[in-house]
Amino acid sequence: MLSSCVRPVPTTVRFVDSLICNSSRSFMDLKALLSSLNDFASLSFAESWDNVGLLVEPSPPHTVNTLFLTNDLTEEVMEEVLQKKADLILSYHPPIFRPMKRITWNTWKERLVIRALENRVGIYSPHTAYDAAPQGVNNWLAKGLGACTSRPIHPSKAANYPTEGNHRVEFNVNYTQDLDKVMSAVKGIDGVSVTSFSARTGNEEQTRINLNCTQKALMQVVDFLSRNKQLYQKTEILSLEKPLLLHTGMGRLCTLDESVSLATMIDRIKRHLKLSHIRLALGVGRTLESQVKVVALCAGSGSSVLQGVEADLYLTGEMSHHDILDAASQGINVILCEHSNTERGFLSDLRDMLDSHLENKINIILSETDRDPLQVV
Repeated sequence: MLSSCVRPVPTTVRFVDSLICNSSRSFMDLKALLSSLNDFASLSFAESWDNVGLLVEPSPPHTVNTLFLTNDLTEEVMEEVLQKKADLILSYHPPIFRPMKRITWNTWKERLVIRALENRVGIYSPHTAYDAAPQGVNNWLAKGLGACTSRPIHPSKAANYPTEGNHRVEFNVNYTQDLDKVMSAVKGIDGVSVTSFSARTGNEEQTRINLNCTQKALMQVVDFLSRNKQLYQKTEILSLEKPLLLHTGMGRLCTLDESVSLATMIDRIKRHLKLSHIRLALGVGRTLESQVKVVALCAGSGSSVLQGVEADLYLTGEMSHHDILDAASQGINVILCEHSNTERGFLSDLRDMLDSHLENKINIILSETDRDPLQVV
């Protein structure tokens, strides 16, 4: 009898070990997760006016077992978050945008913060970082158009300059001058990197000096050169630009492989966004049979991004009345699908991409209660 009682123990131990092992694979430290999310789509892609990143952080240590994806964080969605025991909310739209002067129970956004902190739930928002990313929201929206090539309407710039500093100063030094003295002086200025190479002006051998300078260092360099008129007269000062990023930026200008009728394009967009209706403004002189070859699109609110872009069709969530009139007067058709309807479907793709990017280390779930606040009645 004793041996028969003992026999099941190894099985039980193995089962417990398995649970522990699985559990260890289903947690990530919050800071490690945030770093991985930034690797997936850098927050540096976001617009300067936006409020992105970690908006609510519970006291450390904080680990994440379940990441909850939603387009908008409402009180109804927060109920779902708490029911499903999520540890971190990824809300595409930032629930905190304008500064809060107090955290009370008076407004729904303040209540979101209170409930998140009380239940140790973090809130993270990527917003326009995901709009600009090559694998982001606008790229997903373009998938509904059919086979096409696309490029950002407003390309993003790299977070940093290609070299130290944002200015370049170039000047020549004659060999007959005290080259060592000049080099020693400029190398002694903080925020300056120096390169030099041989140059020739006419029959005269010279040394060309390039200085990459910060804004502060530039003033000191100019001050030094201005005290030597011969150097100063040969000086060029260039303002450096951050390089543009390939496939990254706001909006997309899409050129279809084959043009289609506007009616066909409407059907494609409805199917992709799972909508029974859209709003359409026909361009002057256009009909449902007019051909569409070039589509300019912007998820969410597209007025500022699409304005002035040459295309057969503008596709976005919402535009101002007068911007619609301007586009239509130029023969450009406009399709509006409501703001969040042009974004929410991306979350399904995002879940799959993050599963792969995070190597299935945590659970990732989609909100079932998140929906566009507008409905047709």
